[in-house]
Amino acid sequence: MTGAPDPFHSHDHHGCTDAVLAGADRMASDRQLRLTPVRRRTLEILLESHRAMGAYDVLDRLAAEGFGRQPPVVYRALEFLVEHGLAHRIQILNAFAACMHPETAHQPVFLICTGCHRIAEAPATALRTALDAAAGDLGFRVERTSFEATGQCPACRGAACD
Repeated sequence: MTGAPDPFHSHDHHGCTDAVLAGADRMASDRQLRLTPVRRRTLEILLESHRAMGAYDVLDRLAAEGFGRQPPVVYRALEFLVEHGLAHRIQILNAFAACMHPETAHQPVFLICTGCHRIAEAPATALRTALDAAAGDLGFRVERTSFEATGQCPACRGAACD
């Protein structure tokens, strides 16, 4: 997960969006997955900002663009994106965010700013190692995790200090 866009600092957002979409297209092609128009548009909507979106927010956007207003449409699209590593479910927000590294198997920690609501993916390797060790001490094997942390990004922290 090196070279990842840093949503908490200025960056070429169009470039990071284009890179993620290109990676998603390559991954879908390699795995023979159907990235249908509604699935692709759902991913594009999630990529518009480094923020999580609720399913009904995505549904409103899709409906406004002629994709229909039935909740199963958006839930199936989001489920597909999450299942194939193109999006993540952010449990604490009951929302979804585009995966910034769709071609790389990874276990991220999500850093969620309580001020601007931006979300960053950061490597969680050390957290996972510590969790596996603690679980192993009890004879437990971790199968799935979700690491999420809330706080303030540099810009929001600076605004609070001014």
